[in-house]
Formats: sequence, structure tokens, C-alpha cells
Amino acid sequence: MIHELWLEADGLQMFCLAGTQGDGARSLLAPGAKLVWTVEAASHFEAMCKYYEYMDWGQYTTDFPEIDKTPYAEQGWE
Repeated sequence: MIHELWLEADGLQMFCLAGTQGDGARSLLAPGAKLVWTVEAASHFEAMCKYYEYMDWGQYTTDFPEIDKTPYAEQGWE
């Protein structure tokens, strides 16, 4: 699934799913927010690992690997 990184004028950012799955999140963005990066990932964990790498924040970890590493396809998302 495609994920998007949005940047608002005040420097706040949002990382969310693209398409209809991210509509609710994107509705919270301030007017003028800009899409600055997109990435494809098969799970939440993979998306967050790529996001952390892009932001140069080090290695992403999770307290819920059994949930976060479950592929989106197994959850019925495609």
C-alpha cells in the first residue's frame, strides 16, 4: 500500500495511508499542506521502518510485532 508524508506550513507532519484509507487523516491537515514523500509498504511495520529511515531517526521498533508486521493483504486491505 502507498503511504504519504505531508508537511504543514508550521512544520508539523503527518504520515498516513494514501487513497480512501487515509481520507480521515488527511481531512485533519491545515490548508496548504504539501505532499513531500510517498512510499510503498506491505505492512504498518515496513512503512514505519521506511519512514524512520527517510527521516534519519534510527531504527523503528514496535511493542506489537504480531499486529504491526501482519501484511495489509492478510487484513483485507489492498
